[in-house]
Amino acid sequence: MCQDCGCGDTNLVPLELQTRILARNDSTAEHNRQHFRERGIFTVNLMGSPGSGKTAVLEATARMFKNGRRLAAIAGDLATDNDAARLVRAGIRSCAIETGQACHLDAEMVHHELHHLDLEGVEFLFIENVGNLVCPAVYDLGQSVNVVALSVTEGEDKPLKYPTMFAKADLVLLTKLDLLPHLPNVDMTAIRNAIAKVMPDPHIIRMSAQDDAGVDGWVAWLRERRAAQVHEVVSA
Repeated sequence: MCQDCGCGDTNLVPLELQTRILARNDSTAEHNRQHFRERGIFTVNLMGSPGSGKTAVLEATARMFKNGRRLAAIAGDLATDNDAARLVRAGIRSCAIETGQACHLDAEMVHHELHHLDLEGVEFLFIENVGNLVCPAVYDLGQSVNVVALSVTEGEDKPLKYPTMFAKADLVLLTKLDLLPHLPNVDMTAIRNAIAKVMPDPHIIRMSAQDDAGVDGWVAWLRERRAAQVHEVVSA
């Protein structure tokens, strides 16, 4: 159980304290957001279950960029820097946040890590959140968008079981499509319908990080959204 938020247990962490924690987090998140926008950095809060393919998505993303120096990542896990090491090998400058017992990243953790990550020339910063479909959806990190990776192996009803995560998503990456030939009982229509029931503006990109299927659409979406953010900042 997370020692900060109590995972919603008001007997452990009173509601008033939870509110103060979130208010402090939101203030730091806004500071982070201003920092990113002023530097033209488009920041993605990448969430999903353990094993949903978040790190593989970022490895595939790196393959689509000729200049990896434009990409950076912060990888969060309870322990180890394994994912950050994978991303470094993929050509993405990366660092790890080991949360200990916390089941999510928060804005202060991200802010602290910004002092240890070279963002010179970076256009896209990916924050790979702790594998969890609950708490990461609650904490604003200062991101530009929320993206959820949902593997076809996780079951059609995951969006219905964890609606807050998908309701706050700007995009769902439906991952591991290469496994579909081995999963005859997976109902893709049911997955899309479940997402549509809880996501205000359903936007889904199907992809496989193993053979890069759909990755071009994902990268195009990123570039389009960053261009809109830069235009908004310049016009302000």
